[in-house]
Amino acid sequence: MTTPQDELLPGTRRALLHRVAVAQAEGRAPSLVAAVVRDGRAVWHGARTSVDGHAPDENVQYRIGSITKTFTAVLVLRLRDEGVLGLEDPLEKHLPGTGAGEATVAELLAHTGGLAAESPGPWWERTPGSLRPGLADVLGDRAAPFPAGRRHHYSNPGYALLGALVEELRGAPWEEVLRREVLEPLGLDRTSVRSQAPAAGGWAVHPWADVMLPEPAEDFGRMAPAGQLWSTTGDLARFAAFLARGDDRVLSAETLREMWTPAAPAGPADVADGATYGLGLQIQHRDGRLLVGHSGSVPGFLATLTIDVADDVAAVVLANCTSGLLTSQVAADLVRIVAEAEPRIPEPWRLLRDVDPAVLELAGQWHWGTSPFALRVTADGMVSLGPLSGGGRRSRFRPNGDGTWTGLEGYYAGELLRAVRRPDGSVDHLDLGSFVFTRQPYDERAAVPGGIDPEGWRGIG
Repeated sequence: MTTPQDELLPGTRRALLHRVAVAQAEGRAPSLVAAVVRDGRAVWHGARTSVDGHAPDENVQYRIGSITKTFTAVLVLRLRDEGVLGLEDPLEKHLPGTGAGEATVAELLAHTGGLAAESPGPWWERTPGSLRPGLADVLGDRAAPFPAGRRHHYSNPGYALLGALVEELRGAPWEEVLRREVLEPLGLDRTSVRSQAPAAGGWAVHPWADVMLPEPAEDFGRMAPAGQLWSTTGDLARFAAFLARGDDRVLSAETLREMWTPAAPAGPADVADGATYGLGLQIQHRDGRLLVGHSGSVPGFLATLTIDVADDVAAVVLANCTSGLLTSQVAADLVRIVAEAEPRIPEPWRLLRDVDPAVLELAGQWHWGTSPFALRVTADGMVSLGPLSGGGRRSRFRPNGDGTWTGLEGYYAGELLRAVRRPDGSVDHLDLGSFVFTRQPYDERAAVPGGIDPEGWRGIG
């Protein structure tokens, strides 16, 4: 339920409705339903349908396909946070005998385990899971056509393995673990492994005629962790808010940021599209925005959940057609409409409650060689270091409690920043992963590697 301050402006709401109306009409979808989340709350819901007077609402279930993978990834990251497994553990350590055991947990999450894209045999999304009763049936004889860790190759069987890993380490079916550890804590009571009325039927629309054919709704069995779930825009809006903010009952915000971090090498096509993959989340640069989330498709249904983390706006789009509609583009457009029409209002600037004089002493201008940088003390207790102007390497740094800081972004992510002091206690220079930053360009008083020419700075002559 929205409050007055959450509501979107009438012009924004009309632009959102126009976008989904165009998508449903041009995509020839029997129905399309969408939601927008801002600041952690659903602020808009819209729907279009080919049946007069029968528009679906936020409680109607659609099949969400590979968005299921993000739910499975959350379960695996919970095991990691509890210390039950490590991301660099080979699958064989916890689930022996699969034939794909050299791949690590992280590689399976990021689709870099070298596994095939699909399960062998009949099209698994249109045939019953009973045809693939065991993991050997899911993987087949050619489980890993590529060396693990060398390339990003999207793999549905990889997430079947991760679901089996969850079952092995929890001692319970994937479906039961998902309900207990994610769905119930987050209040996602309209998300389920099998459809629960009211639910949309899945349809294939003829490409050259305005007629349609019902698609089968199979139970995927072992492949369920890769694409089985049904959900609603109401539930996925809540799930998007969780992915953006975290919930300590399920996963911390810090772990979710790890899921957004690119973990897969991008291929040439991915580079062109500005897309890569994290730990269970797709990451894309579109129209100058960093979007994280996941898309999904199974016969009869298309789905996308996407989040603009910087603007704290998310969108969910669900449709009940097999093809013809690019839900990822529609979702990105919904996010853009809100972010541009109603820019995020920043939090008020606030003074620091307290600051260590030894930290404040470091604030100001520094030089890496001849390049000027600025170190700032931020209100969240961190420090930031970046060029005074133009592009270049910059990062925030988290305090370690011992007078050092760890970089959080870009080139300096994971690197250690420390102040090197002279015997009298004054600061000689900053050391950042062996790079020396001095108060003056090549300060002759500081311990600059290679030393300073004794004749100092000079002109030509």
